[in-house]
Parts: sequence; C-alpha cells; structure tokens
Amino acid sequence: MPTMNIHAQNEFRLRFKDLWRLIGNSPLLVINFKYKGQKRTLYAKAEHYNITGSIKDRMALYILEKAYNENKIKPEDIIVEATSGNTGIAFAAIGRALGHQVRIIMPDWMSKERVDIIKSLGATIIPISKEQGGFLGSIKLSEEMAAREQNIFLPQQFSNEANAQAHEKTTGPEIWCQMAYHGVTPDAFVAGVGTGGTVMGVGRLLRQMRPEIKIHPLEPAESPTMSTGHKVGAHRIQGISDEFIPALVKLDQLDRIVAVPDGDSILMAQKLARQLGLAVGISSGANFLGVLQIQNEMGGKANVVTVFADCNKKYLSTDLMREEPVKGSYESPHIELLDFKVYKRVCDNCCDMYECELKPYAMAK
Repeated sequence: MPTMNIHAQNEFRLRFKDLWRLIGNSPLLVINFKYKGQKRTLYAKAEHYNITGSIKDRMALYILEKAYNENKIKPEDIIVEATSGNTGIAFAAIGRALGHQVRIIMPDWMSKERVDIIKSLGATIIPISKEQGGFLGSIKLSEEMAAREQNIFLPQQFSNEANAQAHEKTTGPEIWCQMAYHGVTPDAFVAGVGTGGTVMGVGRLLRQMRPEIKIHPLEPAESPTMSTGHKVGAHRIQGISDEFIPALVKLDQLDRIVAVPDGDSILMAQKLARQLGLAVGISSGANFLGVLQIQNEMGGKANVVTVFADCNKKYLSTDLMREEPVKGSYESPHIELLDFKVYKRVCDNCCDMYECELKPYAMAK
C-alpha cells in the first residue's frame, strides 16, 4: 500500500487478521431427518456464527481487504453499497471496525430488523422505493454518488469477482476439509442465489477437488428470475432472487436451477427452530428444501451440502413469525427432524483458518 506509511499498513494488516478471527471457519451441521419415513442426512454451514450473523461477513471482509491490498480504498473513504440487508449489515459493522463511514442504499421493503441493525452500527440508510427503481435503482444511485463525490468506495457486490473469491478461498475449503476429515465426500452443493458469490465460489473450489460434483443454484418458485432471465413475480425469501441475474452468476457453469416455494421455506425454517433449536432465516429453510430435491434425484443417501446463511433475528417482523398455511404441494410436512451433530471448525485445535489457507487442501488429500 504505497499510499500509506509502513506503520499504517501494519495497523490495517493486524485489524484484518483480528476480524478474520471473528469471521469464517464456521461449524458444519450434520442434520439427521426422515423424509416420508426414509432416514436421510444433510450438511449445512452454520453461518450465523459470523460477527454480524450472516455469510455476507465473509464477502464484505474479503472485498475490503483486497481493496486495501490493491490501493483501491483509502482510510478516509466512505463505503457506499446497494444491498437487500445482510450485506449492508456486514459492511456497516466491518466498515466501522476499520474506521470508515458507511452509507447503505436499500429497497424500502426489507425487514425492520435489517434497517434497525444497520442504523445501530452507525451507518446511514438511503431507502429506495419500487417507484424509484428498487434494487436496480439502488445500484444506479450508488454509482451516481461515486461519480459525483470524492472518496467514495463501491464494493459492488453483484459484479465484484472478489465476492466469489471469498467463498472459493474460505467457505469452499472449509466444507471440503470438514467433510473429508470425517471421511465424507460431497456429491452436490445447493445454495440460494442473491449475488451468486456463494454458489459460484464454493462451486469452483468443490469442482477443483471433485470435478463431477453437482452445483445447484436455488431461487423462489414464485419469482424464477434465473429461469426466465428477468424479474417475474414477488416472493418472501429476503436476500435471494432480486430483480436481475447478477453478473457473477454463470448459469452455463452450474447445474439445474432448483426452485422452492417461499411458504414451504418459511415452514421449514420454523420447523428447524421449533424442533432442533436452530434459529435460522427463511433462506435456510429454502436451502434445506433444495437439498431434499437434489437427494430425491440422486438418491436419499447422497451427500448434499448447503449453507444456513443467517439467523432468524432479522425476520422477527416478517411472516417467519406468523402461522403459515400448508399447501398440498409442500414438502416440509413430510420431513421429520431427528437430531444434529456438529463437525467442528477447521482449525479449532491449531492456528487460525486465516493463517493456514492451504491447510484444508493438505488435510483433505
């Protein structure tokens, strides 16, 4: 970082090192359940263990660290990001930890909890209505700010390749190592698509380790943006399937798109909380059902892994906390949750994951 003196460079390196100790290296849940009487198991990364309670912390920290290393951001810069919520929370917290002012531009229909948490972290929120352009309007406004004002840094989560790299370098290796350590080989990976960073980055790593693995993006059945190529309908799974297909998403590099109903996803998330004490968000319920679909195709014993992207605390004012009607096509009523165990963090008994990037590869091989 030639624009910073040596002392400042070392200070920031130490800050990033400390923040990585609070982000990533999450436990892997091994959930045992029955589907229509058949015993099954799925694997899910418990991402609510990150500092702000979501998988987006990985991406936010990685993007900022990479930007500092490449002299694309200065300590006095203002971070401005367009987001549906979790990313805004992540940049608000991590940005403040690094000393930055943060402005978050987000659609005005996101949950009250998301807004309140971002405000509590000292960030400024600029709400955008559907009439003002929604998600696309939020992105446009962030770009206009950067063109108009000095000292604006745009993470650009929907198009920044560092988003996917964060998961290729952290989430993916962790999954492979945790499963391989217990003698389990993943057959498929399923993840809901917001920016696409998770499914693309994790998929890239897992295919390096096992080329034949299936990588499935997931979207709401009520709003099949990826399947149709443009925004269709509305849905209640906040954080995925926004108003466009992000530039990061390369559908020709992925396997078939999985679609799940938002009502079924809500019921599944409620069941995980009420029966197993796993207080996860709606997209986690969706990802569980996505795993079920792929197991139905590959066989009930297939080792399918996903992520539980966040906790339920950001949805306390949403339909997640209300009684959801059951429809005849839903799968969640046919699922009996039994118990779960935990594959520990990758480096619980040695050094930090951050300090041994190649360790998962070495252990797996």
